[in-house]
Order: sequence, then structure tokens, then C-alpha cells
Amino acid sequence: MAAVSDHGLKKIVWKRIKDTIITDCRKSEVWKILILDPFTTKLLSSCCKMSDLMAEKITIVEDLFKKREPVLEMKAIYFMTPTPKCVEAFLGDFEKKPKYKAAYVYFTDYCPDDLFNKMKSRCGKFIRVFKEINISFLPQEAQVFTCNNPEAFRSIYSPHSQDKMSTLETLADQIVTLCATLDEYPGVRYKKESNMENAKTLAELVDDKLAKHYELDDSAKKKGKTQAQLLIVERGFDPVSPILHELSYQAMAYDLIDIQDDTFRYKLKDGSEKQALLTEDDMLWVKLRHKHIAEVSAEIPKMVKEISASKQQPDEKITISKLAQMMKKMPSFRKQLNEKTTHLQLAEECMQHFSNNVEKLCKAEQTVHKQTDLAVGSDADGAKVKDSMRTLLPVLLHPYSTYDKIRAVLLYIFSVNGTTDENLNKLIQHVKIEDEREFILNWKELGVPIITSSSFFSRKPTRRDRSQEEKYNLSRWTPVIKDVMEDAVENKLDTKEWPHLSESPAAWNGSGAVSARQKHKPSAQDERRTGSRLIIFVIGGITYSEMRCAYEVTQAVKSCEVIVGSSHILTPTSLLDDIKALSKTSMESFTIEERSTA
Repeated sequence: MAAVSDHGLKKIVWKRIKDTIITDCRKSEVWKILILDPFTTKLLSSCCKMSDLMAEKITIVEDLFKKREPVLEMKAIYFMTPTPKCVEAFLGDFEKKPKYKAAYVYFTDYCPDDLFNKMKSRCGKFIRVFKEINISFLPQEAQVFTCNNPEAFRSIYSPHSQDKMSTLETLADQIVTLCATLDEYPGVRYKKESNMENAKTLAELVDDKLAKHYELDDSAKKKGKTQAQLLIVERGFDPVSPILHELSYQAMAYDLIDIQDDTFRYKLKDGSEKQALLTEDDMLWVKLRHKHIAEVSAEIPKMVKEISASKQQPDEKITISKLAQMMKKMPSFRKQLNEKTTHLQLAEECMQHFSNNVEKLCKAEQTVHKQTDLAVGSDADGAKVKDSMRTLLPVLLHPYSTYDKIRAVLLYIFSVNGTTDENLNKLIQHVKIEDEREFILNWKELGVPIITSSSFFSRKPTRRDRSQEEKYNLSRWTPVIKDVMEDAVENKLDTKEWPHLSESPAAWNGSGAVSARQKHKPSAQDERRTGSRLIIFVIGGITYSEMRCAYEVTQAVKSCEVIVGSSHILTPTSLLDDIKALSKTSMESFTIEERSTA
């Protein structure tokens, strides 16, 4: 687990914050107040605890937009995004009656000149420090980042969008701050699509902004490309992975259980309610999250028994000193037992869903894909496709939830590269979503074929043979992004399909290519992770199963660290809701939101 704590994005971000904001604080012995906006609150809470801030003489953390009492004897640190709203809130703290002795201002990203000049002219005498620290992304996990922007999906893919270019510009700025934080100047490539331009547009924006950012570094020398590669793809490049039922622990839990803000809430047998955060502070979660649910279900009960047995005391006289020793051990014991109880409960809930419905759905999904994979390119008369329909119909006739039926229909359509109008109408009638066809039809906005003529025949991309890797019959699907990761590491990406906007040095041009499957002896160099980085950004949301692939490929290759990111992390349900909403106009969306919050 050294890779998580020593090399994770969270640790790198916290170090960057310490080297800028905290270092400046140390120069003054005065205790300070830290004032955050919603984004920087999320950013800080993702990579440090309140105790870390206390250790750095920060006693109070406040919300920029909430009413605060003046503390004239204290200096305030403002860590915020460079937006007009944040700047106005800041000016409100100093213009009429100053709330604090002085202000140390840190922006997550480049502050536009007009906002900077406004601050300088209206309350410059209170500003002691003004810095841009280039962190406008969230470190979600050790190898996963997001731009904290689920709304980007609608902005980019809705036919009614008014802010597509500005959203792509913002995402590009955020990706550049990720590269800056990692001290990488990567070569940039994108997945070329015949009917979609977003990946190309975003790649061009990122490449241009990276060049400007690195034009001159601190020593006034132009920074050259590092041995890193950045790949940009659209969500439509693999529509299957976000819809399929996944049986690895993390992906399954977020799909089937109502986990909000990474918090799992559950009831104990005595009726009391508990909650647990599923983050990398929970080392058991880190150990189990990518394992198959079958392994997790077998492992946790054993752990609970072991830890309980280890604490049972033999019949002997309890002295005061022994009692004191036991009490000293209790906090860690309690934490271990709590973690194991949490995961016992979560795994049990996942298995309950599996027994009720998911097992049957997985059988149908995997069968559909196995049959149609065999059919494509070899059986143009459609005989195998009819077999898939035979697998699909029992799912539609069974009383599964509407969402599960929609998922099954979509998987069938994806597997045959689109279906006819007539066939789609029959499927929609079976699912009884005649008034909600957008769940299916709106996938066309992502460039995914839904309707095709009966004569149309399309060859699907060649996939890697993973038959030797298959361990569980109901988990045969591998996200397409894993093929991309392995091909990139082995320097096998087709330059026509993956055009270069800029190239990185020799490590990615053949000489440094490493097999993602070869047995690799660990060395001191591997432990330091001095190899190259592969960064992949998915426009329109990333799945937990795709996040898992980054860790699997990194573990297999050792000489290359894979980092994945997106505007946000999605679940099958959230994606379907977002897809359905694409055809709504902005006014319709606003009305619905108003009604739901009323």
C-alpha cells in the first residue's frame, strides 16, 4: 500500500498546499483563520484533516459565503477560486469595515486581470500575499482526479447547450493545473471519432494552454516535454462499461447501495444508525475495493473472527497495569473492528442485491455480450443477434426495475451497433417507457449508434484476448479503457485512431515500451515510481470499473503510473438520468430543479 500513501495524488496536492500557503503562514507566528469557498473546502478535506491544519497554526476554518464575526487581531488566509462571486465576497470583508488584520490571498488558478485590478484598487492595503497555486482539480483517490463538475455532461452533450466551449475551456484549465501539480509537460493525443469533435477540441485547448503555462519556468528557461502522455477520450467510446452490472466491490457498492458523498449509512441489529466514510483513510477499503465481491464476502468474516479472538482474555487476575495496557490498545482495536463491521455490512447488502436480482441480470448481460462478440465480423446473417434477443426477452418480461430493463435494452443495442426503428419500438413497449424514450434515444448525442437500418453492418473494434484472465463467469467484461492503457504503455496505439497534437520524449516513442503483462521484478527504482506517467481524461464522466483499471495496469507494469480523470464520477443511475435530461431545454431543467427543491 506504499503507492497510495507515498505517491498518491492527495499527498502530492497536500504537499503543494503546504509548500505555498502553509510555508507563508510559518513566517508569521500569529495564529490564523482559513477562509474557503465550496470548491476549496472539498479540495482541502480530500487531502488533509483539521488536525493537520491545527499543527500549522490554523485555528479556525470559515465559509467565505457565510456571515462571519470580525476578528480584528487575526490575519486571514483566503483560499478560493478566481471567480467574480468569490472576489465580491472577499471585497465585502474589507471595504466598509475590515473583518481581519490582513489578508493572504491564494487562488486555485489564474486570476483574470480585471478581478486582480479590482482587488488591488479597492482593498490592496490589506493584502499581504497574492498567489495563484495551480490546483483547480480534486484528488479523488491516489490515481484518480475529477474536475468536480457533473454539469459539464449537459453543457457538452446537450443539443440546447449555450456554454459548451466555455465548459471545455474550463476543463482544459483544470487539466493543465493537474499537469502542473505533477510537474509534467505531457505529449497530448486524442481518440479520433468520425462523428464527434469534443476530444479533439479539448486536446487542442489543453496542448495550447500547456505550452503557454510552460513557456517560461521559474528559472527563466523553457521547460521541455516530460516522459508523460495525456490521452483524451469521449464517454461514447465505451458505452458498455457505465451500464453493465459490475461485481467488483467498489463499483458494485456505488451502483446498488445509496452512498452519498462517499458516506455509507447503515443500521445495526439494535436499531442504532451508523455511518462510515469510504475513503483512503480506511485501509481496509483500499485493500478490498477492487476485489470481486465473492472474495470480499469470504475475507471480511474471517477478519472479524480473528480480531475478536485476539482480544479475548484468558481467565486470569486483571491488575491495574494490565487494564491500563488494554485501554491503551482499545482505540486502535475499536477502529479496526469498526472498519470490519462497516465492510461486513456493506458486503452483505451487496450480496443481498446479488442474490435477489443482480445474478440473473449479470448472466443475461454477459451472455448477450459473449454471443454478439462472436457474431460481429463473422455472422452477417444475424443468427447470433437473434440468440441475444432470446437472452434479452426474459429480462424484459421479469418484474425487474425499469432502470435494470433499460440497462439490458441498451446493452443489447450497443452489442449490435444499433437496431431498427421497428425493433426499438417493440423494446420500448416491453419496458413501458413510451413517454421516456430519451433514456435510449439520447445516446446519439454521445455519438453512440442507436438507430440503424437493417442493411447496416458495422465492424466493432478489435479487443484484446482476455480469456486467460477470466476468473468469474459473470465478470468477463473488461472496460475498453484498459485496452487503451495497455496499448499506450506498450506503444501500440494506432496514430490514425489516436493522433498526436504533441509528442513526448523517447520513452513513449518505442524505446521505453513495456509489456503490461510481463512479469516484472520489483526494484528500488519501481518503489520510487521514477518511470513515466500516463494520464487519461474521459469527457463526460468516468466509472468505478475504469478507475480500477488504472491501478491494475500500474500494478502490472510498475514502470508507468496510470492516472485517470474526468469531469465527475458516474454511476449507472446517474448517467441514465443525465442522458434522459439532455433533450430538455435550460428552462425545463430549471423548472424541474425548482420544483424538486420546493
